[in-house]
Amino acid sequence: MSGSPTEPGPFSDLPIHVADTGEGEITVLLHSSGMSGDQWKRTAEHLVRRGYRALVPDLLGSGRNAPWLDGKPFSFHDDLAIVTRLLQLAPRPVHLVGHSYGGLVALRAAALDPARVRSIALYDPVALGVLDPELAADAEGLSQLSHLRFGWGETEAEHEAFLERFVNYWGGEGAWPRLREPARAEFRRIGWIVHEGARSLTLETTGADAYRALRIPALFVTGEHSPPAAQRVVAHLGEAVPGARVERIAGAGHMGPLTHGKQLNELLSAHLAAAV
Repeated sequence: MSGSPTEPGPFSDLPIHVADTGEGEITVLLHSSGMSGDQWKRTAEHLVRRGYRALVPDLLGSGRNAPWLDGKPFSFHDDLAIVTRLLQLAPRPVHLVGHSYGGLVALRAAALDPARVRSIALYDPVALGVLDPELAADAEGLSQLSHLRFGWGETEAEHEAFLERFVNYWGGEGAWPRLREPARAEFRRIGWIVHEGARSLTLETTGADAYRALRIPALFVTGEHSPPAAQRVVAHLGEAVPGARVERIAGAGHMGPLTHGKQLNELLSAHLAAAV
């Protein structure tokens, strides 16, 4: 990652690895499920070149962190608690950037402690609690989600089948076999935590009204080909958060931060510059 690393600070006390580069306003970038902070490598470099300090955690069990034991209870609330602590350790309010699972964690962290957050920029945050099954457009997205069986099973074949369903849902049909083998191997390594994180977020019931009190600059981004549920979440959040900006990247899907990073980085630059 480009930029000069800062001196060791209080973030080293957290139970997760945090890459810390650059100087200036702090931007925290939270990765999606099954990935690691490396997903934000180019975006962090982009921000550091523009005078920001980039903090990029590997969330629990991912990346450079110690493995999470299979069978050990896990919920997105475990990552949320650590990110909340990170915000408390930061010397000043931060910009929060998140994708998918990381977007949900960022959103919940901002709602819990808005005074420590300068702005939020989220791509397809999986805040499924904002969806209303009484609305036809939301019901369509939820019905597609219901087709994704979250059973983990006991055998490696069952684990592989879950991961394939998971990746194909979010990445599009055929996304799993298109992954390079190292990426599939990483999904297998952290499969249990991916499963449990997904299971816990499907139980998340925080509705859109919980975010109406946010008074911070907000950018919500989705892709033209993102799953309907993800697009509807972004629409609801855009309506709920006062003054929020909603953007839709043409040609992008749920993995837009990887496939359309240049477009997203441009949106982030404009958003951060305006977040005064």
